[in-house]
Amino acid sequence: MIGRSQLELWDFRFIAGQATGFAALVICIMAFASKRDDRLLLLLVFANVAFAVQFFLFGAKVAGAISALIILRILLARRYKGSWPVMATMLAATGLVSWISWERLLDVIPLTAGLLGTIAMFMLDGIPMRLLLAGAALCWVASNVLVGSVGAALAELLVLTTNAVTIWRLSRDRREALA
Repeated sequence: MIGRSQLELWDFRFIAGQATGFAALVICIMAFASKRDDRLLLLLVFANVAFAVQFFLFGAKVAGAISALIILRILLARRYKGSWPVMATMLAATGLVSWISWERLLDVIPLTAGLLGTIAMFMLDGIPMRLLLAGAALCWVASNVLVGSVGAALAELLVLTTNAVTIWRLSRDRREALA
């Protein structure tokens, strides 16, 4: 039987997880609305702090560990863009933290998101980077729905929408520059 203190802890974790997910929502919108890759990546650091915290609050260890690792990945990708050895190290680290914290088959979803995002951050920029990040965002939507995070699921859905608009804006800017 669940005691009163266990219910209170669950209530705190649930409310804190939801609040943190909504904070991530605001940060993600700001990030993907930016046409500057450096600003996008910096804001994604802060968003992933919020995502990691909310996943740990909801007990999703793999998603939380990968979200925490994404913070390092973003910082490294800014400094070592295009570096195959650094990217390979981050891919291996993503696999390792997933293996260490693996609990169920559905943990493949945040693992896939982490791998797609790593490739996008290290090897791509502009529109191609945002397209691969959209694939990762779809995986994160599923992960957030599975843990019951309303704010973070909305964040990822709005990331997809905002990302699509930004891709359109970048395409338009490219066409105007060529005209």
